[in-house]
Amino acid sequence: MKKRTGAVAAALAMAVGVIAVTGVRQATSRQPLCAADVAVERAEAEEAAIVKQGSKGGEVREVQRRLKSWGYYKGSVDGVFGAGTKAAVIAFQKKNGLKADGIVGKATYKALGMTSSYNVLVGSASGGAGEYSSADVYLLARTIYAEGRGEPYTGQVAIGAVVLNRVRNSAFPNTISGVVYQKHAFTAVTDGQINLTPNDTAMRAAKDAISGWDPTGGALYYYNPAVATSAWIFDRQTVTVIGKHVFAI
Repeated sequence: MKKRTGAVAAALAMAVGVIAVTGVRQATSRQPLCAADVAVERAEAEEAAIVKQGSKGGEVREVQRRLKSWGYYKGSVDGVFGAGTKAAVIAFQKKNGLKADGIVGKATYKALGMTSSYNVLVGSASGGAGEYSSADVYLLARTIYAEGRGEPYTGQVAIGAVVLNRVRNSAFPNTISGVVYQKHAFTAVTDGQINLTPNDTAMRAAKDAISGWDPTGGALYYYNPAVATSAWIFDRQTVTVIGKHVFAI
């Protein structure tokens, strides 16, 4: 038994040594991407960012919401890109002088006023936005629930989008937990409501925000003008109003 144990230990040590050496070789031989590789990666990311028939999720839901508000779409805002959504997109594209293919790509995103969402999706597909853990999603859902459980669904997604916009902005911490727990950043942290258990709606809103849906158009702040007391926040440039919240930069 001792001989076998020693043999196993030796084999493990050799394996660890091989892994360590291999890791060093890989790290030292890694080269920066050339311009052609970057172009390919970018093209793949842009392809992944489009939504078309068969797509599902928050981005589709926002496309439907906008098309419905402008009279192009008559169906339900369900986040499922079906034939009705495609027909509405084509009608919108024809009206705006775009290629009428029923696919929401860069030009159609821009015409819909969703350029920031497109940029986030491209960044996510190319690795620019990074990956969020299940703990990140849960904390974001807790924040949404604590800060806006009485708000319409779009308003709840918007709160999540503000948190994520801050993560990507160099003026704020670069993690969801860092943004949420930054001193005096969120009332829910101060009064303890951040510890409430989020419902399914808040969880869906968090996932939609992380998937790239930003109803705010890049806002970094939000406030309820009926209860806000800081004169500073009123001086921020308003981007949009959703429910009871004003979203600003």
